[in-house]
Amino acid sequence: MNLTRLKRHLYPITVNLMVVFLILGIVVTHFDFTAALQQRLEWMAYDLRLNATLPENTAVDPRIVIVDIDDKSLQAEGRWPWSRAKQAALVEQLFSNQAAVVGFDILFAEPEQTGTPVTRQGDNTENVVTPDYDELFAEHLIHRDVVLGYVFHDRPQAPIGRLPKPLTVSGNTTLQNASIPATQNYTANLPRLQEAARHGGFFNADMDADGMLRRAPLIMRHGAGIYASLPFELVRLFYGIDEIAVQTAPVGSLDAVEHISFGGYKIPTDGEGRVMIPYRGRFGSFVYVSATDVLHQQVKKAVLENAIVLIGTTAAGLYDLRSTPVQSNYPAVEVHATIISGLLDKNFPVQPSWAEGANFIIMLMVGVSLSILLPLYGMSPLRLMAVIVAVTALLIVFNTWMWSTHGLVLYIATPLALVFILALMNAAYGFVSEARERFQLKGMFGQYVPPELVEEMSRNPQNFGFQGDSREMTVLFSDIRGFTTISESLSAGDLKKLLNEFFTPMTRIIFNRRGTIDKYVGDMIMAFWGAPLPDDQHAAHAIDAALDMLAEVESLKPKFRSLGLPEINIGIGINTGVMNVGDMGSEFRRAYTVIGDAVNLASRLEGLTKFYGVSLIVGENTRRGQDKHVFQLLDRVNVKGKNQTVVLYQPLCRISAATDDLLAELALHEQALFFYFSQKWTAARAAFSTLQRQRPDKKLYSLFLERLDLLESLPQDSEWSGAFQHEHK
Repeated sequence: MNLTRLKRHLYPITVNLMVVFLILGIVVTHFDFTAALQQRLEWMAYDLRLNATLPENTAVDPRIVIVDIDDKSLQAEGRWPWSRAKQAALVEQLFSNQAAVVGFDILFAEPEQTGTPVTRQGDNTENVVTPDYDELFAEHLIHRDVVLGYVFHDRPQAPIGRLPKPLTVSGNTTLQNASIPATQNYTANLPRLQEAARHGGFFNADMDADGMLRRAPLIMRHGAGIYASLPFELVRLFYGIDEIAVQTAPVGSLDAVEHISFGGYKIPTDGEGRVMIPYRGRFGSFVYVSATDVLHQQVKKAVLENAIVLIGTTAAGLYDLRSTPVQSNYPAVEVHATIISGLLDKNFPVQPSWAEGANFIIMLMVGVSLSILLPLYGMSPLRLMAVIVAVTALLIVFNTWMWSTHGLVLYIATPLALVFILALMNAAYGFVSEARERFQLKGMFGQYVPPELVEEMSRNPQNFGFQGDSREMTVLFSDIRGFTTISESLSAGDLKKLLNEFFTPMTRIIFNRRGTIDKYVGDMIMAFWGAPLPDDQHAAHAIDAALDMLAEVESLKPKFRSLGLPEINIGIGINTGVMNVGDMGSEFRRAYTVIGDAVNLASRLEGLTKFYGVSLIVGENTRRGQDKHVFQLLDRVNVKGKNQTVVLYQPLCRISAATDDLLAELALHEQALFFYFSQKWTAARAAFSTLQRQRPDKKLYSLFLERLDLLESLPQDSEWSGAFQHEHK
């Protein structure tokens, strides 16, 4: 990491980190207001995620049947509550259709008023008898797998009814230190009904603070006993399991519940023995049959056979509805059915005990990373948004993957809130800083650098200044051929028009290829790549610009003819090397420019284009590493003022534009040069002669044939490098 850049951004990074640790501190300390806010946000995220992952068409679970005391049943059988005799008849019909187990999501806490006295004929006697429908109902519960529902509470009143026997817990019958919800009171069923049924399960609704039903306890404690919920007891009875096991782990001063086992299956729970309700869909995810249809034998036996049956109500007037994440008015009896389905499938989303620790680590990693990276790399609004969207998407994808693949409910709202807080802070800071630095940058570089690059530089204005620097760059010189003759033939106005028509498209091409115009001197253009913006592809961009310039010159010729101006041709020299760049000059006039030996060589390469009869020459440093263009090796030379041999290349075109004829010509040219540099003059002459016949318009081949005329008359030199000595700049 660049320490200079880090120091420059130390203030915003420090502020970001302070905010991150402040938020983490608030999350860890659980202040009432912030903890409630965090929980509300997580609940909202949970609900959104749940609904987003629900299938569009939920398959009905046939293993569970809800006998519905619906509006149809109330109209047919009379107002609620029904007589216990009718409840007895309902039980009779269910078991005659071979239901596996039956659970009542109904509380029978008060005795029924005695029925109307009836006269029964005996042996020469008449007896007036008052029916006891509670007893009749109890008789229909005996020796049948029926679970009666009841409710735990802490209201200060005498207990009502009788509880069933507590669960048999293997290994530990008390669990006194376990963090299982304890209750002080209950309202249960009539003792003789509970004694007859033997089995019971509480149907407490454990609503969250926002009134939504997302979680349900499987077990609760009363006194020394552990009791099962209605769904849990139905499944336990369905499987014929006599005892359960509760696995705990120490957390602070209590033992947190980790999972509940029965029949060899482990049901993961939260620390208090609650499960997240695994909603399968909206209302109607299970088989519903009307209670009146059961009473009148209008339900097929196959529907009830071997099914877990829940007797409950969806009638609007009985108000047994709950607010749930999937629907605002959701029947409580279907909540029980959903839990039963989860128990049968061993499929519950679970918020693990380490969820808070994972949330802390995720927030710490994301917060620290963004705190450093966002200021350090001076994100523009678009890049800032892209990063925030990417981080948000990553968190959501990871969270959803943990949910859908492993059934784990991890925190998501608080990490996202931290991301958005940091985004807003850095956007605000970036807006103010960018406006100030952009103003300063335009003042510094507006007269040297094209507006397009100034705009790009303004994204990281702290990286640019007038201070000198030495770096590898690429420089380009372009000159109009025969400009002196052209200028002498034109009036001042026409000359101005020609230069304007020429410089405008040339400059645009250089700008489009990320170049910086150094200066115009008469007909000469000097441009460079690699400053003030760093450019890893500076050589490639310069070559592309040169090829585009040459193509543009050809397209300008018809336009110049139409304007009455002479056609022009240009020569271009490009070189790559270490150069000094910065604001240079005197106190009277300064310019942002490049200097150095590599710059001088580029100017000389431009001059050599006339000698070789080509439009573009690049040095070997520019050629190195370029695999998207076709090059022709021109020569090895010693230019005036340099002792080191320079290898010259001509970029011909982009690889995609190379023809078979061109590639064949280059192959023969390479063979000719091999013979030439190996001092095999006869073979070299044959190859260059063939090339000259094929391309009589190309001066290069004639130059080598002229050299061969001289070299063949000289003795071979073992020290000869093949470099041609140029005496002119």
